[in-house]
Amino acid sequence: MNADIAAPYADTAGRAVLETVRNYGVTAVFGIPGTHNLELYRPLADLGMRAVTNRHEQGSGYGADGWAQQTGLPGVVITTSGPGLQNAMSAIGTAFCESRPLLVISPGVALGAEFRDVGTLHETKDATAMVGAIAEWSRRVTSAADAVDAVHDAFELFRTGRPRPVHIEIPLDVLEAPAGVPAAARAARPVPEPARGDAAAVRDAAALLTGARRPVIVAGGGATRAGRAVTALAERLGAPVLTTLNGKATLDEHHPLSLGSNLRLDAARRVAEDAEVLLVLGSKLGEAELWAPRLDARGAVIRVDISPAQLGKNLDAAVGIAGDCQAVAEDLLAALPDEPRPPRELTDERAAIAAETSATLPETVVLAEVIAAALPHDAIVAGDSSQIVYMALANVLRQSRPHSLLYTPTYATLGYGLPAAIGARVAQPEGGRPVIAVVGDGALMFCVNELATAVEQRLDLTVVCVDNGGYAEIKQNEVDRGIPPVGVDLVQPDWVALAHAFGATGRRAETLDDIEPALVAAIAAGGVQLVHIPQNRGAHSADATPRGAS
Repeated sequence: MNADIAAPYADTAGRAVLETVRNYGVTAVFGIPGTHNLELYRPLADLGMRAVTNRHEQGSGYGADGWAQQTGLPGVVITTSGPGLQNAMSAIGTAFCESRPLLVISPGVALGAEFRDVGTLHETKDATAMVGAIAEWSRRVTSAADAVDAVHDAFELFRTGRPRPVHIEIPLDVLEAPAGVPAAARAARPVPEPARGDAAAVRDAAALLTGARRPVIVAGGGATRAGRAVTALAERLGAPVLTTLNGKATLDEHHPLSLGSNLRLDAARRVAEDAEVLLVLGSKLGEAELWAPRLDARGAVIRVDISPAQLGKNLDAAVGIAGDCQAVAEDLLAALPDEPRPPRELTDERAAIAAETSATLPETVVLAEVIAAALPHDAIVAGDSSQIVYMALANVLRQSRPHSLLYTPTYATLGYGLPAAIGARVAQPEGGRPVIAVVGDGALMFCVNELATAVEQRLDLTVVCVDNGGYAEIKQNEVDRGIPPVGVDLVQPDWVALAHAFGATGRRAETLDDIEPALVAAIAAGGVQLVHIPQNRGAHSADATPRGAS
């Protein structure tokens, strides 16, 4: 049979599941076809869903995350059983820690074959328990109807709860059997009304804010969809706004009341800690975001979160409101006096934050400032757990819209930036916003295979590789502990030649003055571009002589 001729249409459980997902608006899935998941791939073309084939399922999870942050819909990953699912586990752990909506669908052993340990292909002792240990939930279904219900349950969580990853395992015999699920059961369920929070608690919070001379707002990842209401609250109260990195640009960072996503800095934390009333929206105030054990607020604290479990986590609240941040912020506005207060003057606070930023790894900060200045104003920037990002770019880059910095401050895995950028680019309409990945050489080597994905998908994507010769942060950690550097000075490929080998275009920026023209040219040229910036050129470079630069 000709491989180009499609097999006859079959309304299997795989079709029913993907049709339900499509009915919720999802238009792209990330994954790798495998022996056991083909019935999940069969309906994609018919449903008008784009299949992005990554070169590793970890990249599928991070690509789906980048896509989700741009669309407001959950990212969807299809893995095969066994190793394919296991390869996605880092991405599942990331989605859990960063509160990102991710739906992972995989096949599993047939009903009745659980725990047999007889050596079938991809046999896994207990895949559902494995994923359930790190996901919000993992469910092994027993019928097509059960699988469709699980999809609906997943979207209910994503719409009404703290968004976190979920996994649906479909036994092979169920996956490939006729579905028997009516079309009406596959339709997307109506969007529920947002949870508005307790009215008395809202009144108490409004009274505290009304009486406060120096209120401050901290916005986290749970507040990113409440940008308009947060802006209005800040302007009504004349209150400065600090954000976590996951909440970056909830308030436009060019706004006179924005103090940016700088909570890792002492100067920024002091602003929040000295507030007469601190309003925390959608953040657990975790140590990984603060770079400190806790935020020691001295004034009254108001916390708003979709999850009641978050309201007392890491910082006690005088008033806790469980509800949707947008809805609660709107109710707070309605309860506050109509007359806006004069905006607080923040010159000294900005100066202190800028001075502290510049004092940490000054050469890296200067490099980040040059990169930031060269980027288009509406750029989506995907970062990685690299010094150039967490020590500099995340702070100096001012952005106007949330989810414009794709990053994982809590799970802090390497290998996130490039596949997340691919997902963000796939989510853009024709033309769309420019997408740039800024990563260290160590991080890029975790996912360099995804350059092939970007080329294959015909994406316009620029990758900036800041090469400091290996794992510079860990090298410094070793030195600080009196350990002679071991395992951290790494051989580097010829990055420009490597880009060309993948079918991309490679460029090298040898000096600070070379960076802006190289970036501008790369973004303007389109296609997949890699700009190599050798921050530390030395004996560990596999190619000390520049060649192949365009």
